[in-house]
Amino acid sequence: MLNGSKLTRRQFVQHSLTAAAVMAAGPTVISAAAATENKNGATPCPAVSANDFLNSIGICSAVSVRGENLLSTLKAVRYLGIRWIRAGYESGIPIADLIEAHKRTGVRFSYGLMSGGTDLDRLLDGARELAAIGALLAFEGNNEPNNWGITYQGQTGGKDESWLAVAALQRDLYKAVKSDPVLKSYPVWNISEGGAQTDNVGLQFLTIPKNAGCLMPDGTPYADYANCHNYMTHPSWAGLHDNQTWIAADPGSACRVDGLYGNYGTTWRKHYTGYSEADLLTLPRVTTETGITLDDTITEQVQALLYMSVYLAQFKRGWKHTSVYLLRDRSDEAGNQTFGFYKPDYTPRLAARYLHNLTTILADKQSISTPGRLDYSIANQPATVHDLLLQKHDGTFCLVIWGERFTGGEDKITLKLGSPRASIKIYDPTKDTSPVQILTKTDSVSLTLMNHPIVIDIFG
Repeated sequence: MLNGSKLTRRQFVQHSLTAAAVMAAGPTVISAAAATENKNGATPCPAVSANDFLNSIGICSAVSVRGENLLSTLKAVRYLGIRWIRAGYESGIPIADLIEAHKRTGVRFSYGLMSGGTDLDRLLDGARELAAIGALLAFEGNNEPNNWGITYQGQTGGKDESWLAVAALQRDLYKAVKSDPVLKSYPVWNISEGGAQTDNVGLQFLTIPKNAGCLMPDGTPYADYANCHNYMTHPSWAGLHDNQTWIAADPGSACRVDGLYGNYGTTWRKHYTGYSEADLLTLPRVTTETGITLDDTITEQVQALLYMSVYLAQFKRGWKHTSVYLLRDRSDEAGNQTFGFYKPDYTPRLAARYLHNLTTILADKQSISTPGRLDYSIANQPATVHDLLLQKHDGTFCLVIWGERFTGGEDKITLKLGSPRASIKIYDPTKDTSPVQILTKTDSVSLTLMNHPIVIDIFG
């Protein structure tokens, strides 16, 4: 969606969504069933580094062009706690501005061909400058070739034509990166909207397997990571639903939006076969666009709640990086407005304040190679309640528990710990960055959850 008009995404077949499907886990989820309960009913659960979660939080931004200006972008990035920006040479963003952004904020960049781009030499030249200062995160292939066709080596492709040119370009991008002595260690992300292939060129795979029957040869490598634009709503799933972002992050067929399954399981346009649902659970994957616009139902408050939930749900369900579209509303085009954390004049929406509070509460700058374990349980956990155990490098456990009841109602739960803890601090990012409650010498916490996260810091 970077270049203008609203996405044309598939009319996805509606699926019956059972509670079991809703709670299906991605690769970052640890099965507590295999653990041994202690006498309080709590089970030892491995934590994930808080810094790794924070590193997953990204944004789409033109940085210093298309009406954006560098200083305002840097201020917004610092305030939100954004760790990476989806960018490329599209729109002529100066590499010098990306370098300045990294120096001032530490933000890194996925650097891609974007909408219609085919200049591999230009892409790699810019990427080398970013890599030299530690500002490069990954490479990305074409943005939505179903909307932005390409011409590569004299052959047109994408949209409603053959996708052989798109496949050849992605193949050559991968080869160029992996054969470059400076860039070969950086991951390559696939094109977005591979599910729109008009002919079976095999872009539903990271590497085409044997006997896949694709137009490109078996063994053709395209990418290290699958890349999706799994927006949290879809024309065939309109309105606001419970578990809105949890369902959108589902890697399997229970997903109700344009997700991993429709691009890498069975392609949504021509139904070409890709990975099995079992393989999709562990397929390396990123989201380079997700978000939602304001309307009578999606108020600023609801958008703000969804934007916190989407980063949490995506990470919990196995997405390595997630980028929301977008930092600031576009002022150089019609349509696609009100997605942003900021209005065109850089006035922050409520979503900006909520995300700032969440990233401030979880703030950490160092990853843990082997996080610890915490004994805890949530008895009879409702399908609309989710949890993510994080640990900061100083050893503090941060348990994030969030509800996704967006159609009304509430869930009353009790968190049980394996033993009494010296101190427990409870934060609500919809309030501010200070604890809303402090408990001492207890092994249980009672919570009422609706539609946003609660952060629980556990000490002693």
